[in-house]
Amino acid sequence: MSNNIRLTEKLYTIISSFVLRECCTRIIELAAIFLLFLLIINSGCKEHKPASPTPDIQVDEQFWIRILLLDNIRQCSIVIDSNFSIEEENADSKKKVKTAFKPLDKPINVQIYNSQINISDQNYVSSRIVFSPENPHIFNLNNKPYRGKVKIISNPDGTSFDVINLVPLESYIAGVAGAEMPDYWEPEALKCQVIASRTYCLFIKKRFGSNRTWDLNKTAANQVYLGIEAESPAVWKAVNETSGMILTCRQADGTESIFPSYYCSTCGGHTENSENVFGDSYEPLKGVPCTYCKNVAKPEIFFWPDVKFEIGDVNDRLMNKYPAFSRLGKIVEISTDRQSDYEEFSRLTRIKISGSNGNSEFLRAEDFRLTLDPTGRKFMSAACKFTKSDNNLIFSNGRGWGHSVGMCQCGAQGMAREGKKAKEILNYYYPDSKILKIEYNK
Repeated sequence: MSNNIRLTEKLYTIISSFVLRECCTRIIELAAIFLLFLLIINSGCKEHKPASPTPDIQVDEQFWIRILLLDNIRQCSIVIDSNFSIEEENADSKKKVKTAFKPLDKPINVQIYNSQINISDQNYVSSRIVFSPENPHIFNLNNKPYRGKVKIISNPDGTSFDVINLVPLESYIAGVAGAEMPDYWEPEALKCQVIASRTYCLFIKKRFGSNRTWDLNKTAANQVYLGIEAESPAVWKAVNETSGMILTCRQADGTESIFPSYYCSTCGGHTENSENVFGDSYEPLKGVPCTYCKNVAKPEIFFWPDVKFEIGDVNDRLMNKYPAFSRLGKIVEISTDRQSDYEEFSRLTRIKISGSNGNSEFLRAEDFRLTLDPTGRKFMSAACKFTKSDNNLIFSNGRGWGHSVGMCQCGAQGMAREGKKAKEILNYYYPDSKILKIEYNK
């Protein structure tokens, strides 16, 4: 009996030890999983701390970028946590009056009052006012943080004003790259985005900037710019490792020059010739096949669902956007005039608009798409077919998102996942292009 008791006690001890050990192991495992979960949540939620001070602030301002943040507004709020100055520009005499300020404990209210720029209840005669923060050269506009300076320009009628961000090029690119591409994507894909964005920026600045008070819009009309909100260590790493790098192509006279390095989210299997979409012709902007984006893009983007528009609404949108179409009388038919045919699909490139009086107008398919859906989030690309059913135009068999010219962003990510370097990826999507490095006069 005692032997049985000892055996039972021994067995109990062994079992207890085993259970305790297993429980402890399980508790440790659960604790580790919980810790990992917390780390993931915290890393996803923590704010990106901006690099300080703002890089390249010493670069001559002629090399800075002017971004239109707000236009035709009557009021905005500015917060500057450092010493700053307000500079009044006189367009006629080019004379500048600068006043220094200490950090203020409340937002600066800017508005139009009696046809003049009014700052914190003080009217300014000048139609151009520049706020210049000191180190770290950061300001908040309507609770959004940006680098550099902020310029207020009143419009000629004195009823509204525009807000323009003056910022060094590399800081601008950091605010674009993180807005246009997820910062957790492959480093080589991010480098591609940075170089393409830098090239596009300088091309647009050179082509249009001299004729207006700003170089680029902050929206997808050019490229999306979110300022400091788009920055992260991964983005700045890509910016710093490609500092000054741009894409060029050979011109007819034998010189190398930049070109508009367009890019899109998802090409759907083949990029498009720029001439068919934007009307400009550059050797690196010829279409190329893309087998890489299909495994990166979300299924509902690579193959987007059918969309339909009521024909009366389509006609109204076309007439409102293009008043010259009134010469058609009434629109009686919309048909495909041109398309690019690929192995698996076709992309509309030109639409024919026929009128009741026998006249016709032609519209690029991309312009047609964005007239019907200015957001581009429903009617996602011109790679589709369309038919008329009852009183609707139905767009079906759609694939890809965006204009499909130049670099396919999902495709670049797919190539980077396969180990391709930025130079190889860019050379694929921009054939016959070269990467050059520009230097600034600091």
